[in-house]
Amino acid sequence: MAVDYTVIVVYLAGMLAMGWWGMRRAKSKSEFLVAGRRLGPTMYSGTMAAIVLGGASTIGGVGLGYQYGLSGAWMVFTIGLGLLALSVFFSARIARLKVYTVSEMLDLRYGGRAGVISGLVMWAYTLMLAVTSTIAYATIFDVLFDMNRTVAIILGGSIVVAYSTLGGMWSITLTDMVQFVVKTIGVLLLLLPIAVVKAGGFSEMKAKLPTEYFDPLGIGGETIFTYVLIYTFGMLIGQDIWQRVFTARSDKTAKWGGTVAGTYCLAYALAGAVIGTAAKVLYPKLGSPDDAFATIVKDELPMGVRGLVLAAALAAVMSTSSGALIACATVANNDIWSRLRGVVRPDGEAHDEVKGNRVFILIMGLAVIGTAIALNNVVEALTVAYNLLVGGLLVPILGGLLWRRGTAQGALASVVVGGVAVITLMATHGILANEPVYYGLLASLAAYLVVSLMTKRTDAAVLAAWRERLAGRDPELVSEPVPAHQ
Repeated sequence: MAVDYTVIVVYLAGMLAMGWWGMRRAKSKSEFLVAGRRLGPTMYSGTMAAIVLGGASTIGGVGLGYQYGLSGAWMVFTIGLGLLALSVFFSARIARLKVYTVSEMLDLRYGGRAGVISGLVMWAYTLMLAVTSTIAYATIFDVLFDMNRTVAIILGGSIVVAYSTLGGMWSITLTDMVQFVVKTIGVLLLLLPIAVVKAGGFSEMKAKLPTEYFDPLGIGGETIFTYVLIYTFGMLIGQDIWQRVFTARSDKTAKWGGTVAGTYCLAYALAGAVIGTAAKVLYPKLGSPDDAFATIVKDELPMGVRGLVLAAALAAVMSTSSGALIACATVANNDIWSRLRGVVRPDGEAHDEVKGNRVFILIMGLAVIGTAIALNNVVEALTVAYNLLVGGLLVPILGGLLWRRGTAQGALASVVVGGVAVITLMATHGILANEPVYYGLLASLAAYLVVSLMTKRTDAAVLAAWRERLAGRDPELVSEPVPAHQ
């Protein structure tokens, strides 16, 4: 394993070096939080694909393939569909807003009354998303070094916190681009063909497995619908995703770069399911489907290649973890702490803005590592995150973008009613039940429609300013230099 260890150590050292280099570029709030809003199509596509395809998409996607066959691709497939929908229908408008958080968008649309409450919901989502990615380090480092779970979480989490704190979004962008390349080589170009060949090819796989393993709907219609509701809609409104949209150099970059990233996700989804199906042929009696990825990598790949593929798994986990971490810190600082203190600073270039956000990334990173050590069930943590996000924020965000009659009171009622309904139903029906997100979303929609129609229309001046901002014509927006970073 010496060669594999060398590959992993070099990879991890490279991530820290990228963080140090990014620190030299992040001299303003805009540079630190959204990479100066100047990523070109290549970097934007790669980093967007990197953040949405995390440990759940890689290790979990292969596990679903092991359990259900080709239909196990549906979870990651719905993530790709969500990214495609966001890119084609909404990303250009989102990019033109020139904000830093989802809550700032809600304030612009409804008149400045939704920030703290919506910020709390978004903060809970991004925190739990970062926690689930951090827990996944334990699985990978256990395969690599037979390492204690707590030590593995501290080691992996500390590296992500270090490079994220140093350079903010610039460091995360640079590391994510490397991670995208490593994932593409490790999973798509190496592990996928090797797994299929080791399993005897598709004809042998079909001969040894039940026919339902090759049924595209074998995982079940209700499960697919739930995936669409949680992951496809979740992609439309998550702070971690929007913060990447804000890094685009132009609205065209956001639209077409995101479309490329979404298409890549669809291919990644199918690859994970095929790898899992091959693992079922090779190891029909694994204790857990989530062991399929680590087992096939450890037993079937040659040295060096094994290290690169495990580095790809680390890349998947780190890209999601760092994206969720900076999103969590941005929301905590800009939407909660600053508002509670009554200090909402303009988009300045002052160095203390960078320092304040750096401190929040460090604090949130320590909180994520501590929470990850305390929790054990990745699926439950991820379900809580997406239930809160979709149940509490989907309706007021999409309503604000699509329905002029929506009001601030309707948005607040939607967030509160949807959030309370989701939490109550998770407590009564169980975290993994479908009812919390189904009925929570319906309650949120009903509250939004009823309260909006019962209250006074949003002020015409607020709507006019909103339309100007959406069109990118707000004269108060500071024009920033846009060098052609590709």
